[in-house]
Amino acid sequence: MTEEFARNTALRPPGLPDWLRRVADHELTDPTGINQVIDRTPGALLSAVLRPRQAAVLVLFGGAPESDPSAPGGLPADADVLLTQRAATLRQHRGQVAFPGGARDDGDDWPIGTALREAQEETGLDPAGVEPFAVLKKIFVPPSRFDVTPVLGYWRSPGEVGVVSAAEAARVVRVPMAELLDPANRFVVRHPLGYMGPAFAVDGMLVWGFTAGVLAGVLAVSGWERDWDHHDVRDLETTMAAMGMTP
Repeated sequence: MTEEFARNTALRPPGLPDWLRRVADHELTDPTGINQVIDRTPGALLSAVLRPRQAAVLVLFGGAPESDPSAPGGLPADADVLLTQRAATLRQHRGQVAFPGGARDDGDDWPIGTALREAQEETGLDPAGVEPFAVLKKIFVPPSRFDVTPVLGYWRSPGEVGVVSAAEAARVVRVPMAELLDPANRFVVRHPLGYMGPAFAVDGMLVWGFTAGVLAGVLAVSGWERDWDHHDVRDLETTMAAMGMTP
């Protein structure tokens, strides 16, 4: 067990829904062997030459507090996760689907405070309605050279969210977990530079890279997952073009 997960026992709020217990109690895992994201680090050489910048994202689950006894892992029918689609005009990760989040600021209550502050700035959510219940280990994102800490939260008191700045985000979406778990919406993408990893096609969006890797790692331990074809490998650029997204 990592140091991060050892701390999560103290972090966990009272009354956390039972359907989130496995997510809270287990580190991300990859039973398929195709998730390159969850164990990615900058390595000793890069860390010595260029210290990675620190960022945090909010992986925010909504849904009824009561479990559905007829569903795998007790997942309620209204369960969802909050995602954003970055503006097509941004210099990095343009048009990509992401969790709300961003860089650490001086004075932040790291990492939870960073994740909540950035989510509020990006989506307008009220942090008071969010109950953080786990902090995952850092994951390195090579294009931006960020070490990103995912903070898992339960949206006990959901409120209105939407695009706060069109210069930063094109969409803010509560994606139903049922759509993410549908095997018809899951496959693997291959980047021209050789990257391969899990992907989801939901609500007209292609979710891949860091965001899809974290989601796939969560689903693998959640008890909600359905069998899907991880041998279905698709070209990233072709898939993005077919969905009207910018490669």
